[in-house]
Amino acid sequence: MSTHAEVGESGALESFAQTLARLRSAQKGRAAGAPAYSIYVNRPVGRFFAAVAYRLGATPNQVTLVSALFTFTGIALIAAAPVTLLSGLAIWLLLAVGYALDSADGQVARLRGGGSLAGEWLDHFIDALKISSLHLAVLVGLARVDILPVGMLAFPLIFAVVANTTFFGMILNDLLKGKASVASSTAVGGGGSMRSFLLLPTDFGILCAAFVFWGWTSGFILLYGALAVCCLVFLIAAAIKWFRDMRRIDGERTR
Repeated sequence: MSTHAEVGESGALESFAQTLARLRSAQKGRAAGAPAYSIYVNRPVGRFFAAVAYRLGATPNQVTLVSALFTFTGIALIAAAPVTLLSGLAIWLLLAVGYALDSADGQVARLRGGGSLAGEWLDHFIDALKISSLHLAVLVGLARVDILPVGMLAFPLIFAVVANTTFFGMILNDLLKGKASVASSTAVGGGGSMRSFLLLPTDFGILCAAFVFWGWTSGFILLYGALAVCCLVFLIAAAIKWFRDMRRIDGERTR
């Protein structure tokens, strides 16, 4: 692909670097205290993928589907491939690329002048399917390891419940805040770098990286279990805050 001036979606000539610069200027705000991996790794990589996809003429929905292809190929390897260090590296790369492309679809939409309800629905639908199936795939993959105590299989079951509840809670927050004409956490933005790094264990990108240890089962279980505990603690704290936010909004609406 050439990096020289080409015709973009708007019909104006621009270089690849100019496309990246336009993406940076059009970047939406981040949620308050968003995890550091998403901010400093996934979003910039997604921006590069978005610029490539845009210049190839891909639509946001096409980028979403390519993201799903990488992600669910990785999930299939978790469930069916031999539990080795090599397969773990492949799983990590597939999930990490899929995650970056998941960030890219919205950036392509902004380059093309805005997204659509259908595109947002597809994005969230695939996210929900990814969150559910990944931990179930871990359950299936670990069940094939003969030396693993049966009790360890509780970790992916707990993680599946925590991850799905957290995702639903975030979506429900935005839905109810929008219904009450209150800005979402992404629209408000803010949050310091310290909070972003403290929330690293809750980032999907860190979960992807954990599969580097997939072939070292005891090490993987230790890391995976620690991430599950961190995500559970986050969910408990977040649920308390979310409920208080809703009560505050209720109070403001009745004044």
